[in-house]
Amino acid sequence: MEIMSNIDSNELLDQIFSITENLYKEMCCADDDVSDDHSRIFRLLTDLGRTLVNADRASFWKWDKRKHELWTTAAVGTGRIAIPEGTGMVGKALEMRTAIMTNDPYNHPDFNSDVDKRTGYLTKSILVMPISNCKGEFIGAYQAINKLDNDGKFDLEEDCRKLSLAAFICGITLESQTFLDDSQHDKLTELKNRMGFYNDYKNNYSKLLSNIDDPHNVSMFICDIDFFKKVNDTYGHNAGDAVLKHVADIFSRNSRICDGVYRWGGEEFIVILPDTNLSGAAEIAERLRTIVMDSVCHFEDLDIKVTMSFGCEELNPMKSIEDNIKEADEKLYKAKESGRNIVIV
Repeated sequence: MEIMSNIDSNELLDQIFSITENLYKEMCCADDDVSDDHSRIFRLLTDLGRTLVNADRASFWKWDKRKHELWTTAAVGTGRIAIPEGTGMVGKALEMRTAIMTNDPYNHPDFNSDVDKRTGYLTKSILVMPISNCKGEFIGAYQAINKLDNDGKFDLEEDCRKLSLAAFICGITLESQTFLDDSQHDKLTELKNRMGFYNDYKNNYSKLLSNIDDPHNVSMFICDIDFFKKVNDTYGHNAGDAVLKHVADIFSRNSRICDGVYRWGGEEFIVILPDTNLSGAAEIAERLRTIVMDSVCHFEDLDIKVTMSFGCEELNPMKSIEDNIKEADEKLYKAKESGRNIVIV
């Protein structure tokens, strides 16, 4: 949707009504293809914020607390970018829990000019507004770039009020979408579950495999915690839960944004790796195996150490995902038969 530099109130209302009407339709039509629906919803939410403050560009940044990162789930005029939490103007706004604005970004201490240097775009003004959910928990932020009117300058009071409306609608919308996320996420580890895996495969990874014009390698590995039953029997199920969360945290912190990390069930995890061949998957699995082996899970007054076994497989587009998983699972079984704490390819 094009935004004019001189926009009257009636035109603005028409644009806002159109966006919110489309947003309502998307929410009503949400089905099992959750990730696809979310991306459309995020784009509409981002467009709403951009429209309200009449900016050239805008992006919605989501805060991934487990990975300690901020990343764009939808953007208008910019690509997908990830940054460490606490960095840049978006990170600073979330850290301070307040809006940040500058009409002189190149002299602002938190402005990162790297994107401008890479793209040739010239950022002249920025407004960042944190977004919270209904519980008051901060979940992300809006970022609007380059005001199209008012001599290209954001007004801290007026534009913050407008962007606050977008942030409020965004918070409510994301809260209402949790019913979609809950069915695909494991509450203990906060990773996606088996349903989330199949949904992501259908909407994302299978398309990479089936793209004849631009084929991609996609690999995966299945792994589980060695002698996990002994952990539960020795220290109790609460300690076992702590170990599961510990492993999930390691996997999340040490995976790429494009990777999919899932709790497959029990003490078993599955990781899918786009643009990665079998040897690359083995390297990633070996690195994670070493990190887990060298780490310590602290629970109450206990220091618990575990190891993991891995089975790697490069996905064959001629086979079903179930058959590919079966082959990876057979390699995991071989890893356990070979003494555990090993990667089998």
